[in-house]
Amino acid sequence: MTQNKALNIPEMGSRRFGRVNWLGLETLIRREVMRFLAVWTQTLLAPLVTAGLFLLIFNLAIGLSRGDVMGVPFMNFIAPGILMMTVIQNSFANVTSSIVISKVQGNIVDTLMPPLAPLEMVIGYLAGGIGRGVFVAFAIGLGMLLFLGIGVQHPIMAFVFVVLGSAFLGGLGIIAGVFANKFDQMAAITNFIVTPLAFLSGTFYSVSVLPPVLRELTQLNPIYYLIDGLRYSVIGVSDANPWSGMLNCAVSVVVVSAIAWQMFRTGYRLKP
Repeated sequence: MTQNKALNIPEMGSRRFGRVNWLGLETLIRREVMRFLAVWTQTLLAPLVTAGLFLLIFNLAIGLSRGDVMGVPFMNFIAPGILMMTVIQNSFANVTSSIVISKVQGNIVDTLMPPLAPLEMVIGYLAGGIGRGVFVAFAIGLGMLLFLGIGVQHPIMAFVFVVLGSAFLGGLGIIAGVFANKFDQMAAITNFIVTPLAFLSGTFYSVSVLPPVLRELTQLNPIYYLIDGLRYSVIGVSDANPWSGMLNCAVSVVVVSAIAWQMFRTGYRLKP
């Protein structure tokens, strides 16, 4: 032990490089990223096909007879919403699947036993969700440019909203993954909470057409600000102030991350 200290060699299980375990954090991030890259046809190609089918069906069903929405063609209006909806669903799925599969298989201990702080575990899981979200956004954005001719008016703002959306749903994914002990519980959370919030957030319509009560309820949904902000970033129109929406989304990310941190800190539904 004395010799190791003299040579500045960290002992087994010790934290590396001061207060942050950079090696452990890097390993966790790499694991979470490689999870979705290893099955890229399922995690990256499939969302692109799904988004394309959404656009095709809406175009065939109502796109040809639908007038402009907020001064832009209907397909241009819904394309950014479909992009963000696909991004957040994939970010959520990446984190929840990682945690729930580990719990079901009994190897969640491999993540809990290393000297990783709760915040480092939150960052590691969020990095995987954000990475998948950014990859999906890039793929769909490229498809929108090639097939619909839709560019991005504010690229930096668009990137920020994609990262915020991925981080927010990634944080919710940690909370849901820790809470769920079985796949059917995870499916219930996805089907009855995440999917309705994504669909009822102005993805396919402007909230200005909603009755006042529904409009007020929609404005309580953080996903609404993600979709509205990305829409402004891409085509330059929005229902709300994009800067206020960005702040709202940032606060939402901090809140869900804090809850996730508390779950890891206390071992809620993780430790026997």
